Amino acid sequence: MKKSKILMIIGSLLLLSLFVFPLWNITLEAPQYPIPLGMDIHINKFTDYHEHDIKNINLMNHYVGMKYIPETIPEFKIFPIVIIAMVILGVAIGFSGKYKLYLFWFILMSVLCIAGMYDFYLWEYDYGHDLDPKAIMQFKNPDGSPMGFQPPLFGSKDILNFRAHSYPKAGGYLMFVGISLTFIAFLVGKKEASKKSES
Repeated sequence: MKKSKILMIIGSLLLLSLFVFPLWNITLEAPQYPIPLGMDIHINKFTDYHEHDIKNINLMNHYVGMKYIPETIPEFKIFPIVIIAMVILGVAIGFSGKYKLYLFWFILMSVLCIAGMYDFYLWEYDYGHDLDPKAIMQFKNPDGSPMGFQPPLFGSKDILNFRAHSYPKAGGYLMFVGISLTFIAFLVGKKEASKKSES
């Protein structure tokens, strides 16, 4: 089997790691919590980083009027279907050996990832800004507007006395490697096709 085919198939199959490993993690550090609070975000659920972390985050957020982190969101039903469909499509394209389709898959998956990150940003924005006006504790910005508590999309950010961190986990990194392999597969396939035409 050609090297480009192998790379395309392996790259596509690496997306299945999202069913085993978390995609993303959000962690909150503060002086009153010697052990930081955190949650892992999978493609089909939220899980505690440490036992009872989500429960504690919800209790803490209640005081400033933030919504509870739900057990499920609509995206958790959609994401697994999309990933399985892309894996099947990627493997089928890999076996076809048509390297131009490798690039099509890479672009399509990249667009889906960007759309997923944008959806994640919107969820975070709503979570951090749609506050209960009757909350026990209310904080204002210098201009008098309600303070938002949106965690960062990527990186670290200070929120009151908390330091929020938002970074990919193993599933996210493996997905990135898989997508990168499919682009490499396209380049290798293009090189293989040019060598074949020259011979």
